[in-house]
Amino acid sequence: MPATPVTEYTGVIPEKREITTVPRFSDKVFRFVVTSGGFTALIILSLIAIFLLLEGLPVFRDQGIKFVTGFDWNAGDPENGVAATFGIGAMLIGTLVVSFIGLVIALPIAVGTALFLTYYAPLWVKRPLTIMVDLMAAIPSVIYGLWGFFILMPHAIYWAKLLHKYLDFLPFFKMQAPVYERSPFIAGIVVGIMIVPIIAAISREVFSQVPLDRVQAAYALGASKWTMIRSVVLPFGASGIAGGAMLGLGRAMGETIAIYLVLNIYFIPNFQVLFSSGGNVASLIVSRFGEAGEYELRALMAAGLVLFVVTLMVNFLSDRIVKRTSRTGGQ
Repeated sequence: MPATPVTEYTGVIPEKREITTVPRFSDKVFRFVVTSGGFTALIILSLIAIFLLLEGLPVFRDQGIKFVTGFDWNAGDPENGVAATFGIGAMLIGTLVVSFIGLVIALPIAVGTALFLTYYAPLWVKRPLTIMVDLMAAIPSVIYGLWGFFILMPHAIYWAKLLHKYLDFLPFFKMQAPVYERSPFIAGIVVGIMIVPIIAAISREVFSQVPLDRVQAAYALGASKWTMIRSVVLPFGASGIAGGAMLGLGRAMGETIAIYLVLNIYFIPNFQVLFSSGGNVASLIVSRFGEAGEYELRALMAAGLVLFVVTLMVNFLSDRIVKRTSRTGGQ
């Protein structure tokens, strides 16, 4: 077979393209906008912390460590020589109890929702359901509180009675008196529903990053879909789920209006979650802010600073967990 003759290229040779790392004008504008937004958020958080510290410093100096560990909240009577005593220990305990109940309720629902949207839901169901779950995070907390007070509470009281009837051998489900309304259990349910979209969104993002070769290898070995999820997806996303749970916990610890509407604020530490008594730091601030004097107002600012620091620590820990997941692939 005769060889095909090679014709000489007579076209114009394009000039060499200059490769440079100098950013374009649009890149500079975008970087400036993003950097400004990040520093603005940091500056605002710093100013809030400084303001709370300056306002609450006299209370920290007068009350000492008892402000965090004490259980009394008494504005006193300066005219009659009665000193004020402030302690948020009971409110901190209530914050942890309600947040933990909400996390226990929200975590399995959120992980199940994320698994369904990622691996089970058909496309025509996945898109609208994903939008609905994400929109749950945009509903104002006062709506959740009103719904919890008028709709959820009558049903939750019945559930609480069942828990007390069959699990009263556990200290958490014992009752001092048959008063089930506005309890930490009901507040925990409301908070749990509020943090479901946060945990579900992070879990769904982690599940979508599972390496496809691992999934296909599990199917090639004869695994069913549930076996693949149990042996591949859940181990891969364990750290991400933990990070999402911590982020939801931080959200639950700072909740205010919803808990204020469905919980009976009382300055006694209460571990009996079915009994109508409890509180959290945020609801304390809301309940006392309108009638507080100058010194009590400073005490509320100090309580806000403690809650700010605790929430910041929880969010920082969740961020570290999520970053570790993205670096190591969940291993």
